[in-house]
Amino acid sequence: MFKGSIVALVTPFKGAGVDEDAFRQLVDWQISQGTSGIVPCGTTGESPTLTPDEHEHVIEVCVEAVRRRIPVIAGTGSNSTAEAVHLTQHAAKVKADAVLVVTPYYNKPTNKGLYLHFKAVADCVKIPLILYNIAGRTGKNIEPEVMAKLARDCKNIVGVKEASGSLEQMKRIKELCPRDFILLSGDDGLILPVMGLGGTGVISVAANIVPKDVVALIDAFNKGDAKKAEAINAEFQPLVSALFIETNPIPVKTAMALMGLCNGAMRLPMCEMEDANLVKLKEALKTYGLLK
Repeated sequence: MFKGSIVALVTPFKGAGVDEDAFRQLVDWQISQGTSGIVPCGTTGESPTLTPDEHEHVIEVCVEAVRRRIPVIAGTGSNSTAEAVHLTQHAAKVKADAVLVVTPYYNKPTNKGLYLHFKAVADCVKIPLILYNIAGRTGKNIEPEVMAKLARDCKNIVGVKEASGSLEQMKRIKELCPRDFILLSGDDGLILPVMGLGGTGVISVAANIVPKDVVALIDAFNKGDAKKAEAINAEFQPLVSALFIETNPIPVKTAMALMGLCNGAMRLPMCEMEDANLVKLKEALKTYGLLK
C-alpha cells in the first residue's frame, strides 16, 4: 500500500491562511500525474508553522480531496507525545490511511523515551504508523534496534521514512526489522540505492514539481530496466541538488511559483531565497526543461 512515488506536499498559503483551493488543485494534479500517495503536513508542508486548527483542517481537506484514489499519510508528529497522540487520533477519525510520525525534535529523548513515545502514539489508533527518521532536523537518530523493537511490539508500526542519509543504517534496518517492514527513502537523491536495499519507494520533495519523473524512475527500477532508471536518475540529480540549495521547502516552493503551480508564499522563519541561490535554482529548472 505504501510504495512508489509518495509526494510530501507543500501547503499553499494565501494571506494569513491556507489556500484551500490551491491545495485541492495540487492534490488533483498529483493524482493525474501518477503519484502513489500524498503526505500532508510534513516538513515540506511547513507543519511547524501551522496552527493546531490549520494542521487538522489541512489533513481533513487532503482526505476529502483525494477521495480514496490514493493513500493519504498524514503528518502527525510532534515533540510533545500528547500532541502527537491528539493529531494522530484526529487523522484516524477523518479517515487518513496512515500517519507519518517524526522523531520528537529538540527534546533529544533517550532510546527508551523514543520507544515509549512512538508506542504511545501507535497504541492510540489502529491505522498504520510510519516512523520518520531525520536526525539532521530533530537532533536524534532512531537506531535500527529501536525500530525493530517497535515493529515487533506495535503491529501497526509498519515502516519508516529514512532520511538519515546512511545506507549502512538502512541495510541494518532491513536486517533487524520484520520482513514486511516498509523502507521508504526520505531523500530524493538516494531513491535508487534505497530501493536496491529493498526499499519500496520514496516520500519525495521533488515530486512536487516533477511527479511523472519520480514515478518513471521507480517504475523503471521495478521493471528491471536498470539502464533507463540510471538515465532518469542521472538527469534528475542536478535538479534535486538545486531543490536543497537552501532549507526545504524554500527552493521547491519557489520553483513551484516560477512554474505557476502555486504562489510560493511561505511563513517565517521560512523566507525568500538568497539572490545567488535563486539564480542557480532558475538555471537548474531551465536545464531540466521546466522553465524557458
